[in-house]
Amino acid sequence: MLIDSHCHLHDREFFTKEEAEQAIKKAAAADVTKIICIGTDPDDSEAARIFAEKHDNVFYTYGIHPSECQKFAVKKPISSNKLVAIGEIGLDYHYAPETREDQIKLFEELLQLATDKNLPVSFHIREAFDDFFGIIQNFPKIRGVVHSFSDSKKTLKRILNETDFYVGLNGLATYSTLPTPPLEKILLETDAPFLAPTPYRGTKNEPAYIKEIAGWLAEKTATTLDEVAKITSENVQNLFGI
Repeated sequence: MLIDSHCHLHDREFFTKEEAEQAIKKAAAADVTKIICIGTDPDDSEAARIFAEKHDNVFYTYGIHPSECQKFAVKKPISSNKLVAIGEIGLDYHYAPETREDQIKLFEELLQLATDKNLPVSFHIREAFDDFFGIIQNFPKIRGVVHSFSDSKKTLKRILNETDFYVGLNGLATYSTLPTPPLEKILLETDAPFLAPTPYRGTKNEPAYIKEIAGWLAEKTATTLDEVAKITSENVQNLFGI
């Protein structure tokens, strides 16, 4: 059993309704038994909720991506037993560092929402880890995953030593020199339609490709695909309760 802990299968900008349904079938054939659709703003999160509630094996999150910090205010998500986390939320200084203050304000509001609702968090952090570590110290009850980690060994060490967070590993790992977290801290994700793994790099990513990432990780860690599937799925279940 494999789980895609982070994708955007519900987003009609990337997947038509027919493509999404076909992707779910392909995922099941690849032993990907559960999928989490990630919200990036209130409207997108609502689309993720509707999509998740139509499929037994699909769950969703409520989030506002840091790039949307000047467009959206925090709203309380609709109560649903398919809501498993707040995310993706965080800080991204790569494209718009001038919005730093707005990003931090939004991030803190959403961390408070996660605390109030006792939900884990899917973090999007890019070129902003110094501020990230400072902010999360003020939210000691937060648990979560650093989605699509793409930083240094030094930063990874800080995550592992200073927090209890998991680390999201996706197709990037299969064609880069990124540091690999220990297996007991990894959540597998596709971030579909983005970041397709080798051998599908350059094509539209989808949840079925979790199996390719798991196979790469098994080889990297000198273990078996079954063991990778077991441990990473248990990690997802421990964090998100699915």
